Amino acid sequence: MEEIKGNKCSGFPMLVVALIILLLTIAGFFAFILPGILMLVVLFFVCKGFLVINPNEAQVLVFFGKYTGTIKEHGFWWTNPFAVKRTPSVTTTEKHQQTLSLKGPYRISLRLRNFVSEKLKVNDKRGNPIEIGAVIVWRVVNTANVLFEVDDYVHYVRVQSETALRHLASIYPYDHICEDDEEGGITLRDNGEEVCEALKQELQERLKKAGVQIEEARIMHLAYAPEIASAMLRRQQAEAVIAARQKIVTGAVGMVEMALEELSAKQVVDLDPQQKAAMVGNLLVVLCGESEAEPVIQAGSI
Repeated sequence: MEEIKGNKCSGFPMLVVALIILLLTIAGFFAFILPGILMLVVLFFVCKGFLVINPNEAQVLVFFGKYTGTIKEHGFWWTNPFAVKRTPSVTTTEKHQQTLSLKGPYRISLRLRNFVSEKLKVNDKRGNPIEIGAVIVWRVVNTANVLFEVDDYVHYVRVQSETALRHLASIYPYDHICEDDEEGGITLRDNGEEVCEALKQELQERLKKAGVQIEEARIMHLAYAPEIASAMLRRQQAEAVIAARQKIVTGAVGMVEMALEELSAKQVVDLDPQQKAAMVGNLLVVLCGESEAEPVIQAGSI
């Protein structure tokens, strides 16, 4: 539904008119009762047309069941007194979240709002159970869609956000099982910006019909489910140990190569292939071993 700009005028001239009608009403009661009653009715409908719009608020006007427009400019205004323009009633759910009852409220807040999802337990792309949660920053941009396209737009945002988060977790793996696994693929743990952008786009597509704009979507909680967390932790520890060992071996081989080259260049000692192999083995044991080596001094010749 297209949003329409509501008709209005400044409330201050009409306030002067209301004061004049009030004086005429008082004078009418002193003269004749009937004119005073008529002026009182006119005064009632004139006063009913006044409304105050606060910054970042919008007033939706409905005239005998027909949507006539939305007033977004803040200030003191006067509009059609027969248009429905009631203030929304706020209720509190069991989870202490405020929702709007839309059985007649037509004043909408345009301020930024935060929605923090619960920690959802879902399966990632590989079927591993994980826990995921997100924070969504959103605002109302189309007041007509908010009121007339969905029943309760606050509840609608909450449900669609959790649905989009579940779908997002199911199309990406938590992380790579090994270094060569899906090289260059997006994972939930390593590609935070890409995942958040994908979540934002999916949410915007889902909430467009409700007149809601997503300003930001961020993953705030991401972890393996408790039943597999210990196993995945051992896998990560094994990967860290293997990576450390690879660095140690690479460095040790370089040091052994440098030692052999220095000994050969400076002609410190001539070693045959068998002696070089024994020296290489001893140096690798010393450099790659976890505990400190205990030297053995040979008294004879090499």
